[in-house]
Amino acid sequence: MTHTWQITTAVDAARARIATARLAAGHGVPVLDRTRLVTALTAQLRQCLTKGGAWRLTLRTTPPSPSGDQPRLWLTLCPHPDDSSDADLTWQASAPASERAGSAGPAVVPARTAALAEGLWGADDDTARVLDALTEQEALVAFHREELHQTNQGVLALHAELDAAGRAQQELFAAERAARTEAEEARRRLTFLADASAALTASLNHGDIVRLLPELLIPTYARSVDVWLLGDEEEPAQAHAPRPAAAVVAARTGRPQYAAAHPGGLPGVDDRPPSALHPTRPLLCVPLSARRTALGVLILTPPGDRWNPDDAVMLIELARRAGIAIDNAQRFEHNRDIAETLQRALLTDLPTTPGLRLAARYLPATHGLNVGGDWYDAFRQPDGSLIAVIGDVTGHGLHAAVMMSQLRTALRAYAVDGGTPGQLLTRLHLFLHHLQPDLYATAVIARFRPGEPVLTWAAAGHPPPVLRTPDGLVHTLDDKPGAMLGIPLRQAIGDHTAPLPAGSTLALYTDGLVERRALGIDPGIQRLTEALSALDPPDLADDLEGAADRVLDPMLQDSEGDDDVCLLLCHVDSEQRTVKAATPPLRR
Repeated sequence: MTHTWQITTAVDAARARIATARLAAGHGVPVLDRTRLVTALTAQLRQCLTKGGAWRLTLRTTPPSPSGDQPRLWLTLCPHPDDSSDADLTWQASAPASERAGSAGPAVVPARTAALAEGLWGADDDTARVLDALTEQEALVAFHREELHQTNQGVLALHAELDAAGRAQQELFAAERAARTEAEEARRRLTFLADASAALTASLNHGDIVRLLPELLIPTYARSVDVWLLGDEEEPAQAHAPRPAAAVVAARTGRPQYAAAHPGGLPGVDDRPPSALHPTRPLLCVPLSARRTALGVLILTPPGDRWNPDDAVMLIELARRAGIAIDNAQRFEHNRDIAETLQRALLTDLPTTPGLRLAARYLPATHGLNVGGDWYDAFRQPDGSLIAVIGDVTGHGLHAAVMMSQLRTALRAYAVDGGTPGQLLTRLHLFLHHLQPDLYATAVIARFRPGEPVLTWAAAGHPPPVLRTPDGLVHTLDDKPGAMLGIPLRQAIGDHTAPLPAGSTLALYTDGLVERRALGIDPGIQRLTEALSALDPPDLADDLEGAADRVLDPMLQDSEGDDDVCLLLCHVDSEQRTVKAATPPLRR
């Protein structure tokens, strides 16, 4: 459908405008689109009237397209064809129409005042509708603006919360790292303390413990370490050396002292002025104590500018454990010295017997409190026989040395009444069982009769004697021995005999000579027989003392020094002459 209007005057323009508004409303153009279309047309018509001349306005509608496009209302304003105006002034506009449009108003509006007024009222009605729509839009815009504001506030609050959460998480991570670092440092200190304590208590030599402390602490926990032992007579050069005043106070009061220009703030430590001996270096002086007795002072300088408080606590604990280790070592050394002194005092001179020479060696243990258990003896019986004995008391130290002396005395007393080696061991077994039920011993007794080429011997739980004959062959006298002395068992220990031609040598020994932890005792006895067979007959006849040393030297090359060693050599001379046995040298 097409409508055309000729416009030359303002009345023509108004009539065309009114008709366009009615037709747009009749074709279902929405009020906002209709208002925009009519407003735009009014502006163009005003321009046309300003320019003058004749103009033509055309309105046409297009039906819906097969592709589904919506029908539209088209306006075209151009100069009248009969007018000489520029044809390029054509204006065109469109608006969407409705497929179900109602009845359109009249296409021609009469030139009456009432019609124009009606058109004006209709325009105002459209304007009112537009204003209402604008009001709704403004309210909707205000609502959305408020929602946007609230959203912005929420976003800002969310950002603030996220930022706070991020900071809190960073703080938690930092606290976790600090806690993990502190735990690792604590574990490192505890591990060091445990390892250092094990190293300190592994030694029973207080000098080794003192020398070990600097090795443990430098350079991780101290730059320098000085150990001052009170009354240490082994180091006379340091006995009168000047000591820092803080060390003297620590030894007197039993409290750790920190001497520096500034307070250290270390837990459990008293602050003092800088040391006059070391004014530029901080000093930490920790007492070495045991059983409430000051043994010395550990004097330290820090590895850096100062100590960490936790490191200082660890050093104080280490000093306490070092003091206990030094005290244990000194007590052990004291007891060992007493036991060794008693042991040496009980090892009497060997007797001289015509046709028989004796040589003995005793070596105390060098490691551990293992002195005092091994012993040897040789004496004559009233009938002229010579008794040679060697034994080993279980246990070590002063108690074992005392028990050994009692056994030695009892054996000599029993031997005065006579008796064979087996009978003497049987009586010693009863004596030890009644005297010390929880203490045992092993022993070998050999008897030499003047002019009798027979050896009588008996053993009680002891390594077998070894006999070298003049032909150089070595025999192990391993006939069935008795059980250990002192065990809760009634026993009668029997005697054994073996030929004893002139030039024979009998070796009695303790297990410290032949037994090794990793090998047992049998390989050691085999080595002893080899060492005896390697000796030259002149060495045995003329230098029995030297022969004893030549037996010991190869046997002790692999010894750990953790047990006493006794060796007693008895050599029957090939010539019947009296040889005085020398006093056995004591070796370490």
